[in-house]
Amino acid sequence: MATHFAHAYEKGIDSMPRKTSIVASLVRDRYVQDAVVILEHTPRRAARAVLKAVESANANLLNNSKVSIDPKSVRIARIFVTSGTRIRRYKPASRGRALPFEKISSNIFVEVAGEEKVKKTAEAKEANKEAKEAKAEAKKEKK
Repeated sequence: MATHFAHAYEKGIDSMPRKTSIVASLVRDRYVQDAVVILEHTPRRAARAVLKAVESANANLLNNSKVSIDPKSVRIARIFVTSGTRIRRYKPASRGRALPFEKISSNIFVEVAGEEKVKKTAEAKEANKEAKEAKAEAKKEKK
């Protein structure tokens, strides 16, 4: 069984990096299915952006990998938030002045890892049949 990785990078999220990082830390090192449920029920504005990035990385892994990946085994390997571009704006103040402020955006990086689906070999199928037959015989003997 090999582990496969995929990632997604969301840029220009209109939320402060510190606020977005708090939401990202909620789902760090969790399975994707659990992370989606957590993010859907998180009342913060940044949760929507983090959810979009997680689902995008999950789709990249399941659709773009050359092998078949078990969806239940997909987990978030890495997630971090960095500051994006800063837009400079000015707010009018008294006496004709202009006070500068910056609108800071965020970038979200998500990397997911998943295990390859295990294909049953002929030997495993045969052993499974034998185990079922043995159970059936044990039930007949009890009767």
